[in-house]
Amino acid sequence: MADDLYARYMKAAAASRAHRRDCSQCSPDARCAAGLRLHESFTRLQDAYLSQQKKKC
Repeated sequence: MADDLYARYMKAAAASRAHRRDCSQCSPDARCAAGLRLHESFTRLQDAYLSQQKKKC
């Protein structure tokens, strides 16, 4: 489970970075609708992964 969550977290991070790199509408302070969706997916997965890691300690 943890490995799958980590893989999804990393995939979401890469997708968010790639979109931001290629999208002329996205900036550090604002994102287009697609960029916002990708970033929110990344942050949800990141939060879930980090929460899971804290429970292991």
